[in-house]
Amino acid sequence: MKQRQLGAGGPMVSAIGLGCMSFAGFFGAAEDATSLMCLDAAWDAGITFLDTSNIYGMGRSERVIGEWLKTRGHRPVIATKAGIIPAPERRFDNSEAHLRAELEGSMKRLGVDHVDLFYLHRREQARPVEEVVGTLVKLIEEGKIGGYGLSEISPATLRRAHAVHPCLAVQNEYSLWSRQPELGMLQACADLGVAFIPFSPLGRGVFGEVFPEPSAMAETDFRSRVPRFVEPNWSHNKRAIEGFKAFARARGWSVAGAALAWVLDRGAHLIPIPGTRTALHLAEWADADTIALTDADRAEIARLLPPGFAHGDRYNDTQIIGVERYC
Repeated sequence: MKQRQLGAGGPMVSAIGLGCMSFAGFFGAAEDATSLMCLDAAWDAGITFLDTSNIYGMGRSERVIGEWLKTRGHRPVIATKAGIIPAPERRFDNSEAHLRAELEGSMKRLGVDHVDLFYLHRREQARPVEEVVGTLVKLIEEGKIGGYGLSEISPATLRRAHAVHPCLAVQNEYSLWSRQPELGMLQACADLGVAFIPFSPLGRGVFGEVFPEPSAMAETDFRSRVPRFVEPNWSHNKRAIEGFKAFARARGWSVAGAALAWVLDRGAHLIPIPGTRTALHLAEWADADTIALTDADRAEIARLLPPGFAHGDRYNDTQIIGVERYC
């Protein structure tokens, strides 16, 4: 697989990473054995960048990756996160004590003594970001992390943080139906030499060969409460995306491969991290870096799925708490 740099001065990684949130069952029941096979398939496809978090299954995703590292002996670049306390009431803690404790827990579950990229999963608004970056710099100097990243933030927060110490990566949602980063974040990352890591680049499964079926989703499925998957929004969205699916198939591409190729085409500093829990689904998009869009392709995609086409928000009012909305 082609390589891209994880921020100025950061390591080279596969142009497409693997988001490991699904290993924890956020989008349906997960089996650890299946997740391990998915990791094997990702490595065989040339994917060298894994993304996880301390709260994905309250450590389950990290434990699966840790088992894979121990039994396979591979050494990918790993990113994990901290800063969200999900229960009993969801809140955010960016204090040094909390970040240190959570990082130690993550490293233990992963079976490593160093994490390549450590994200602030959500910003605690009452605490100056400059103070938080100071904590992250200490972790870098101590050799515990290779660099820091920020998730679901605004360009203004990035610039404040970067002024204290260079940020390696920003991770925000970005796909054909979630376009907010085009209004400042993609540009800020390019200006500063920061990698932009689109999560959910396949629209939480809508840009797959088969549409997910909201009526069949378990109550624990994250998407069952997302407005875009709720009627009447869902029917509107399906009709719009069907045209894109037909376009991709006519070009001889998988739907997921075409959607991911579009993300990769938005800039050399983008490293998308589609998520899946199966090797079968991974095979649908693992070669997306080989798809080269023409100007005609770009124009047709823009006609079929213009910015803002999606009906409904990408989060409900509870899920969106902590996300910095800047436009």
